[in-house]
Amino acid sequence: MNDKLALPVGTTLDRFIMRKQEAFPYATGELSQLLRDIALAAKIVNREINRAGLLDVTGAYGQQNVQGEDQQKLDVIANIRFIRALRNGGEVCTIISEEEDDIIQTGNHKGKYIVAIDPLDGSSNIDVNVSIGTIFSVYRRLSEQGCDGTEEDCLQKGDRQVAAGYVIYGSSTMLVYTTGHGVNGFTYDPSLGEFFLSHPTITSPTTGNIYSINEGTYNYFPEGVKQYVNYCKENDYSARYIGSLVADFHRNLLKGGIYMYPATTKAPKGKLRLMYECNALAFIVEQAGGKATNGSQRIMEMQPTELHQRCPLFIGSTEMVDKVHEFLKAEVEVG
Repeated sequence: MNDKLALPVGTTLDRFIMRKQEAFPYATGELSQLLRDIALAAKIVNREINRAGLLDVTGAYGQQNVQGEDQQKLDVIANIRFIRALRNGGEVCTIISEEEDDIIQTGNHKGKYIVAIDPLDGSSNIDVNVSIGTIFSVYRRLSEQGCDGTEEDCLQKGDRQVAAGYVIYGSSTMLVYTTGHGVNGFTYDPSLGEFFLSHPTITSPTTGNIYSINEGTYNYFPEGVKQYVNYCKENDYSARYIGSLVADFHRNLLKGGIYMYPATTKAPKGKLRLMYECNALAFIVEQAGGKATNGSQRIMEMQPTELHQRCPLFIGSTEMVDKVHEFLKAEVEVG
């Protein structure tokens, strides 16, 4: 019999999670189940995205989120799907979402975990069929079990994360996550309804020739960032900017590059959210060998003070992040 007629399909996400859990004799399974809950919600959101043009769920919802940004219909749908999955799973006591003003209590008072989530990053790109994503962070609760989670539970530093990941909905749908022991990527096979391990032990190149930044706001950049952008051009780097954070980050993680969203004169605190975007991606990139800073401080060491706190972000290949720091440091010294 020809073996090629029945090639193995690979390792499913569920099986991979189970094997990793078996490596830790004191693991009780709650975090593993939480990751499965996120994967289930991602499958449902993936279905909704793929049918968006047929079901009239593209376009604006008609309301704004707490950041003053227009919500898209799929923002609202994704938010509901992930909250419902995490609430029904039972492992999460409290959720904070980019789409919600306040803390979301799940009623699972015995839940050990806190989840921070951006249910649908880059959702304004849905109408033009550009890749979008979901970003999530997981923390252990600090308060005692048996009651609702607290704001202190939610406002933990990034280095307290126990897991983080993202889902990218594009030409194929991928889930990439870390629990602090490397980064692994799984590609969704819709015919089987399963995520399969496709990118084991992701390691980001130490340098690259791709820079991702919205050059339309160049005039508002700090001088050090302007000089670094000019340096990239002088060295024939490629400018790649999709406008979906997950998509830009994912490409640079695999190929080598840097993503920058600096503070500007228009947005002096930056624009990305520390709790829903920066912390998760910082955890992932560091586990893959890269770096993430706000221009002067490691993202994972920042103490959050607000649920929707904004933050500048420089993230990607180590040598490229170090290089932009040289320009930023020189600006401070001159100033």
